[in-house]
Amino acid sequence: MKTTYQIDPAHSGVHFSIRHLMIATVRGSFSGLKGTVVQDPDDPSATTLEAEVDVNTINTNDEKRDGHLKSPDFFDTAQYPVMTYKSTKVTAGDGADFTIIGDLTLHGVTKPVTLNVEEVSEEITDPWGKARIGATAKGKLKRTDFGLSWNAALEAGGAMLGDEVKIEFDIQLVKA
Repeated sequence: MKTTYQIDPAHSGVHFSIRHLMIATVRGSFSGLKGTVVQDPDDPSATTLEAEVDVNTINTNDEKRDGHLKSPDFFDTAQYPVMTYKSTKVTAGDGADFTIIGDLTLHGVTKPVTLNVEEVSEEITDPWGKARIGATAKGKLKRTDFGLSWNAALEAGGAMLGDEVKIEFDIQLVKA
């Protein structure tokens, strides 16, 4: 039997990391993640995920950098304030792990992105009587595939920013 869960924005987030100056990793996050998971424990391939993030919630712990990331050089949040992810295929793995292939729409571009889901919890009842589950999903994308191509050449060679972005969703879901 299918069960519908809503993403709990207060206890969920999207995190990312990217190489900077070819020597270090810069991390950031988005808050305000919302969406729906419809889970079918008898048929994991029938599970669906739809999620949405307000790109203006970006936080890299540097206000000036966050402002630049919101600008037309990067996310252009005035024109593209939301990114979305919608599953197209779910494949069960070992135990509670599974893989989700879905369409990520970011900066006006839609491309497939694969998420590896792990650490899926058992359903629990919280102190307020609501049923909840949690999970972590990880993936990678190339920012230039989504039109996020701003960069600067380094004097010694190479580029200021890497192209590969690692993403991680930590989500807590509440049964609808």
